[in-house]
Order: sequence, then structure tokens, then C-alpha cells
Amino acid sequence: MRRTLVSICVLQAFSPFSWAAVEPVEKAGLELQATNITGTADYETAQGPVQGYRATRSASATRTDTAIHETPQSISVVTKDVVEDIGATRLQDALDYAGGVGRANNFGGQGLTTFTVRGFTTGEFYRNGFPINRGYPNMPDANTIERLEVLRGPATTLYGRGDPGGTFNVVSKQPLAERTVTLGSQLNDQGMQRGTLDASGPLDEEGRLAYRLNVVGEGGETFRDHVETERYGVTPVITWQATDATKVIFEGDFMRNNHPLDRGLTRFATQKGTASRDTFWGDKDVGKLHNDNNMAQLRFEHMLNDDWTLGGGFQWLDGTLKGNAIEANGLAADGHTLNRNFNYRKLEWTDKDTQLNLTGHFSTGGFEHTLLTGVEFEDYDYKSIIQRSAAAYTSDIFNPVYGKPRPALVSTPTNDKENLKTYAAFVQDQVALTERLKVLAGARFERFEHKYETYVANTKSWEASDNAVTPRVGVIYDLTESLAVYADAARSFKPNTGATRTGEGFEPEKGKSYEMGVKWEALDHQLSVDAAVYQIDKKNVLTTDPLDTSFRVAAGQVRSRGFDLNVAGNLTPEWRVIGGYAYVDAKVTKDNTLRTGTHLANIPRNSFSLLNVYEFQDGSLKGLGLGAGAKYVDERVGQTSNTPFTMDAYTVVDLLGYYKVNENVRLNLDVKNLFNRDFEEGAFGNFYAYPGAPRTVQVGIAYTL
Repeated sequence: MRRTLVSICVLQAFSPFSWAAVEPVEKAGLELQATNITGTADYETAQGPVQGYRATRSASATRTDTAIHETPQSISVVTKDVVEDIGATRLQDALDYAGGVGRANNFGGQGLTTFTVRGFTTGEFYRNGFPINRGYPNMPDANTIERLEVLRGPATTLYGRGDPGGTFNVVSKQPLAERTVTLGSQLNDQGMQRGTLDASGPLDEEGRLAYRLNVVGEGGETFRDHVETERYGVTPVITWQATDATKVIFEGDFMRNNHPLDRGLTRFATQKGTASRDTFWGDKDVGKLHNDNNMAQLRFEHMLNDDWTLGGGFQWLDGTLKGNAIEANGLAADGHTLNRNFNYRKLEWTDKDTQLNLTGHFSTGGFEHTLLTGVEFEDYDYKSIIQRSAAAYTSDIFNPVYGKPRPALVSTPTNDKENLKTYAAFVQDQVALTERLKVLAGARFERFEHKYETYVANTKSWEASDNAVTPRVGVIYDLTESLAVYADAARSFKPNTGATRTGEGFEPEKGKSYEMGVKWEALDHQLSVDAAVYQIDKKNVLTTDPLDTSFRVAAGQVRSRGFDLNVAGNLTPEWRVIGGYAYVDAKVTKDNTLRTGTHLANIPRNSFSLLNVYEFQDGSLKGLGLGAGAKYVDERVGQTSNTPFTMDAYTVVDLLGYYKVNENVRLNLDVKNLFNRDFEEGAFGNFYAYPGAPRTVQVGIAYTL
């Protein structure tokens, strides 16, 4: 807590000093360079800011700057304005209104939360097109986000291995052409305190060199008993317009997250009731897990001529997760005495990713083409050591006992390392056959080499390698200027981890997806509405080996079918909305132990979210914004099992308000979970469910110099 308060004070002091130390640059000398750095305010680009809630362009689905209305895939963009309006501090808060995106495992508060999209659990997160979900990374802080893009369906053709349900791409804040410094502070009645800095501007008189610096310090108590958290982050970005044709960008993200391992509540079948949502059955004195993540990107873009552009870059990730923790491992016959183990873990990972892309625009045979070709190489290393106790170390689910002597660490069930190398080449062509009819086709050719070494007795090391071809084809047709229909088919693959009974690697998971939908630019192109139906099949899912139940085989199959509807934009100049509805039928279609038709964990059949915000544009109330958000999630099973526990359906209502005092000061007041609903937001493993937060009042202020 003390370090957090110090961080906030440093931010308050640093920013005015920074502002005063640099001489102002005349605006007239920057207008031309504004286009080179981030784009102008009048023309939206795929990497730039969005005015309001409705984005019109995206590069996530095609890796080219393409109109969303012309892309044959369901895409949602959560803009910076949405993040600011709801007072989000984490990406999961913003994703609540992305439409059809649910929460799954939050890794005990340690790292990147996994989500559910179109019936599958996914943690496929990218930042400016580079993977950031390797190891146990921290969730990117909301203060660094320009826009968050959700791609529904497989994205393997462009991004490589991944789950077929969906992929997320964070477009981070980039340097601005005009000097600006914004100080922010937020706190809530659960004990959270947070300070932020967002500074940007040119570093030279011509504006060819510019910077952006985001800093965050956060800490305090949570609604969970004895669970306090700390979070610190520094995100510098420097852009260099080396020539009129060449731009180089360096971006870093250095994040520290200290948080006790908190799996939430237990849901054993023999448990006599459920504990209150604030009950923490760990130990308040066991300490925190320390999750340190470092990221550096060096990206470039060079215009070979007016039609061809060479781009790409390199990303380096490095992280550790280490410290003591307590986890449950069973329940006594009395239905309330929890068996636990004390453990220590040290997880380390490094990931290096190199990309090179060539994009060209040309005409052949009267058809307009946007051709993309690229190569990628990734080298991922991971090491882990986990030690556990064996002696009795119990507590009571409903009345936890704290301060018990910790048992000795006597076993090392995990001591291993792995390396995964991938080599890939891809090609994609977007062809305008007519003004109304456009086709997208592409394919990725990828080879992976996976090596796993274990140093635990009676366990096996293994090696696996495979080649994958993941094609994609889509077509979109404009029925009118504002209404289009599309169809898309794509494949995915993802390496399985582990070894067979004979010591060999598994076949990778493979998925195929079919999607048909409509895109409508309603209300004079102020409101985007899209709807789609789809089917996704995945095979080579790990299941029990029928010859030896202590091993697994890649023989399972699952299927997801559904419908989703998403909206974003303005109903009137004052009234903006974002949200969606999703119907999902996701089940097991083949398995050696699970019954056919078994539902997949964390997948609600129906989900709905809608955020409404009304901002007064004139009069005495000008600058006042009032809003309400509603989220409904159907009941879900907590395990993919023949005998799962069930999480009840829930509805949560949030209220928000803000007031722009003037061009420099903005005040926020939010009430989350207005009716104080008791619910579980996601499950993990065989007996964990994480509770949602109770009613929470949050206030914030942002001051722009």
C-alpha cells in the first residue's frame, strides 16, 4: 500500500515538471507530421484513435488497413472512449461489453485471464499483432489501450496456433503530434487506490521524433478477505519518422503484479453449502506471488513506393511468476474441513517473435487486389519448478483458520522445461471483383517443433513436430450502400502439450469453422449492427487413454454452434451504445469417458450485454454523461464432466456518470453491481469458482495539462 501511495505522489509531481521543462512547439509545424505518426482526427486508421464507440476500420482481421464493413468476419472494437466511460482498469472490464465474450480462469489473480468466445475457452491475446499470451503474462493495463479488437472465429491463417473460438488484439496508445499530459486517479470503496500518467508529444522541432509514456501505480484491498494487491507498470513508446517513407516504433511494457494466489470459492460435490464471496481460505501471512513481465517491440514500416509497403518487427517477452501459495486438494467427510497444501513455485519464460510482411495494391484483369505475404519465426522457452507439502494443513471453508504453521515442502511434482519453435509463411489476397463483391482468400504454412524435458522421477520427456496448413476464404457482397452479407470458412490448429502412453507427442488440435452473417451500417452510418450464425468443430482434443487411464490420447471431439448479434455506435448524437447477444450450443461429440452431449465448462447458452451512455451536448448540463450497463449470463457448468457443478445465471446492472468540467478536468462516478447480486463469474479445475465483486462505488479524476 505504501509503495502505491508513493507512486501516486510521484506521478502527481512528475507530470507538471515534465510539462514545464520542454518548450512548446508551434502547432502549425506539426500538422503534416500528425498523419505520419498517428493519423489525423478527421480520418480513422486501423491503428489510430476512434471517435466515440463505433470503429470503421481494423487491421486485426486482415493485417491490412481494411474497412470493417468490407471484412468477411465478425469483429468488435472496444474503443478508448468505452474504457474511459466505464472506468475500466483491466481489459476484462471492457470485454464485458464486447458481445458474447465471457470470463473463465483468472489464474488466481496472477496473470492473463482466459475468456470464452463462441463456445471455446481462449487466451489468444496479441498486442499490435504480436503474441503476448506466452507464459503467465499480466493483463495489459487499461491505461495503455487505444482500442481492443475481438475477432470471432479462427485467426490462425494470420496469427498461427490458437483456439478456433476467437482472438483478441490490443492496439496500444501511440505518440501524439501535440504535447499533452494527463494525470489520473481512481479509488473505490473496496480499498483500491490507483494513479496514472499519460504523457505524449514531439521530441524535436520537426515532429519526426515523438514519445508516449504511460505509468500506473495501483494497490490496496479487495472485496476478498486478506487479499491485497499491488500493480506497477511503465509503458514507453517512441516513434521515429526516419524519412517520408520509413517509420520506426519502439514500444515497451514493464509490469509488476503482486497478488496472493486466490482461486476463489470451492464447489465440492459433498460440500455443505457455499461460503460467502469474501471468504479467503488461504492464509493472510503466506505472502504474495510476484508476477514480473517485460515486453519490448521494435516495429517498422517502409513504403517501397505508392503501392508496396514492407513492414514487420521483433518482439521480446520475458517473465517470471514466483512465490508461496496455498491450494485446496480435497474435502473431509464432514463437508466443511478443507484439505490444503502449501507450495512454492518458480515459473520462467522467454519468447522471441520475428515478423516480416509485404503488402501491395495492384490491378490485374480489371480486379483490384490487396496482397499480403509474410514470414514469422517464434522461439518460446518455459521452465517451471513447483514444490508442495504433504503433511496435514487444513482449514474450514466457512470459518477459515489463519496462522497455522506451514508444513515443510517435501515433494517436487513439477520440474521441467520446454521449447517450442514455429516457422511460418502466409499469403492473403483481398480482391474486389466488382464494386459490391469482394473476396478474401489466404493460407498459412506452419511447422512447429516441440521439445519437453522433465526431471521428475517416473515421468517422461518427449519431442513432437508437425506441419499445418490453415486456409481461409471469405466473400462479402454489398446489397445496398449500408447492408452487406458475407460468408467465411477457416481452419485452426494448436499443439497439444504432453505425451502418450508410449512417450510420443500428441497430434495437435485442429478446428474448422463456417460462418455466415450480415453487416448493417444503420442510422445514416452512425450505428454498426452485425449478426452471424456459425459452426465450429474441433478434433484431437485430449481424452483418457482406454488402455491406461493414467495417460491420455488425442481422440476427443467437440462442436459449437450458435448465433451472435453485436451493436456499436450512436442512436442519436447524444446517445451511444455498445453490446451484444450470443446464443451458444457447445458440447462434446466424441470422447472415451465423457458422454456425448456433455456441455463445455464456462459456456453459457445465452448471454447479453448492453452499455448505454447519454452525454448532454449543450446547455447548463453540457459535458455531463449518464449511463447504465446490463450484463446477463445464463447458467453454466463449472467442469466439462459427466457430473459437473453448475454456476447459476445472473444479471448485473452498472451505473456510470462523468462530468467534463472543462477541457482539462473530467470527473467519474461509477456504481458497479448496483443491486449487489451474488454470482460466480468463472470456474477453474474440478472444484473452483471465482465470485464476482459485490456492489462497488468507484470515483475518478483526470486532469489534462
